[in-house]
Amino acid sequence: MLHLLGVNLPDQKVVHIALTYFYGIGRKTAERICHQLSIHRQAKLHELSESQLNRLSQLLTGMTLESDLRREIRQNVVRYRQIGCYRGRRHQQGLPVRGQRTQNNCKTAKRLNAIAELILAASTIGIDMAFGGRLLKGPAR
Repeated sequence: MLHLLGVNLPDQKVVHIALTYFYGIGRKTAERICHQLSIHRQAKLHELSESQLNRLSQLLTGMTLESDLRREIRQNVVRYRQIGCYRGRRHQQGLPVRGQRTQNNCKTAKRLNAIAELILAASTIGIDMAFGGRLLKGPAR
């Protein structure tokens, strides 16, 4: 396993698939990164040279990924709620935010926004919370 920027990447995976292990990188972005670094579409992670790995690492450090991206998204939601805009109110009520129907199909949004609400409340007072066997931590004490 290759440990890159705090994320373990499996050696036997194709590079553009392995890059999706980073929070904030999807398939299209991963393919764009591989094209930018001239990495063959079917190249596996263990086949990359040291210089290619260094260039990949430099490119990824310039991007907003993992905990920085999560923090930025959380701050945006808090800002929406503070200014009282429509999106902030929908987040606060636990309803779909981007115009989806609510008559039948909002069970997932209600569940996800309710969990996000609990995490946000816990992080403001510094409590660790456990959901479904996963421990969700508040800020460091």
